[in-house]
Amino acid sequence: MKFVFYKMNLQYKELLPAHFSPSSRVWVYQASRLLTMSEALDAEERLNSFAEQWQSHGADVKAAGFLFFGQFVILMADETQAGVSGCSTDSSVRFIKSLEAAYGINLFDRTSLAFVIKDKVQLLPYAQLQYALDNGFITPDTLYFNNLVANKEELENKWIVPLKESWLKDRVKLLQA
Repeated sequence: MKFVFYKMNLQYKELLPAHFSPSSRVWVYQASRLLTMSEALDAEERLNSFAEQWQSHGADVKAAGFLFFGQFVILMADETQAGVSGCSTDSSVRFIKSLEAAYGINLFDRTSLAFVIKDKVQLLPYAQLQYALDNGFITPDTLYFNNLVANKEELENKWIVPLKESWLKDRVKLLQA
């Protein structure tokens, strides 16, 4: 029996709108589990619909929504036309909460970290990060999803980075003595 191994495709940048400013604001929400195919298709439809109708003080927000790797909901707003604040931010949070309710997932857990392990997105509780390093489950070179990125430029260049290049490097001991 022969097994064919497919490497996880981390190429997402070409899916981002080229006509959006590099300073476009970004919000990354990590799902507590991988969405099923039908959930993912439905979520993408909902994201597109929300982005098309998103408004700020009556003005249309130049927005886009994405579901990457079946587990990351990303909202992007190019504020060169209309800024996002107050009520428009509240509407985006309500929308994200509606996704949570629809699929029975958590999108607001900031204590769960996502890594690429064995070509899959794997979640690790922050409290177990040092243990995972010490026991070889992850290494300083393991790719980490830095969901703290704030704009399109950071999403393109600093979202998926080796652990040793992330903000986490200062929170753990990377090399054992």
